[in-house]
Amino acid sequence: MRLFAKVAQLQSFTKAAESLQIGRPQVTLAINQLEASLDVRLFQRTTRKVSLTAEGEAFLAKVEEILGGVEEAVAMFQAPGNAVSGRLRIDIPSAFAVEGFMASVSQFRNAYPRLSITLGVSDRSVDLVAEGVDCVLRIGELPNSSLVARRLGALVMITCAAPGYLETAPALEQPDDLDRHGCVNFLSGISKRTLPWHFRQNGTSRSLLPDSSMLVSDAAAYVQCARSGFGLIQVPGILVDRYLRDGTLVEVLAQYRPAPRPVSLVYPSRSHVAPPLRAFSDWLQQHFLAIDRTWLE
Repeated sequence: MRLFAKVAQLQSFTKAAESLQIGRPQVTLAINQLEASLDVRLFQRTTRKVSLTAEGEAFLAKVEEILGGVEEAVAMFQAPGNAVSGRLRIDIPSAFAVEGFMASVSQFRNAYPRLSITLGVSDRSVDLVAEGVDCVLRIGELPNSSLVARRLGALVMITCAAPGYLETAPALEQPDDLDRHGCVNFLSGISKRTLPWHFRQNGTSRSLLPDSSMLVSDAAAYVQCARSGFGLIQVPGILVDRYLRDGTLVEVLAQYRPAPRPVSLVYPSRSHVAPPLRAFSDWLQQHFLAIDRTWLE
């Protein structure tokens, strides 16, 4: 049943074999035996894709309930730290590839020493099912989907630039002054669109997309553009904290800071949450704000 659920999740015999660290022929044999014992076809197979039949969809729903119940029953008799084992694959945006988040992951790893963790860092849209990723951190409002989203908190956003740029730049007192400034825009790897800038002014939120001759799709490069004097950027404060502290970046328009952007942990299934993912989700919910008291709320 676990093998069947993994094939259904990843839509691939090969990816399921890799995820479970077994040979592909074993996966094929097990699924064939399962279908023979049930006398029903669970998957439609083509050279490019494996998809569930209607019978397979119905069977998967029952299988997820059964597997969830088995794991809950076993967990009743195990110590919390030692109970969780296996592999956990996480993907985070570049904004969280900072010291505070890594320290939190280290603490989680120490609490669950039998876990093997794979941590990916990217600002693109990750297909959890196709890529076999257990969960992702996502910033901003989420579109409606079949994925489960667990709200963790919010990121404080700031506008900043290098002191050298500001010394020779025009006056900057309000968001409308951006028209006279060099601005670096960010191309979202998720929406494939240039992200607008947001501000709170006179008690209301407003967004604008400043003219720019520089468009960047990588968060680290985006920050370095500002440090190199290209102009202004708008970023999560947690990503530039060390540069604010060493003076190579300076916050501007602080009185117009936008509303903090929500941060969510996103994963594929509500009915069957594997123990490693459940442990990480609960840990992050409890410790998220402690990652950085200045830039998270």
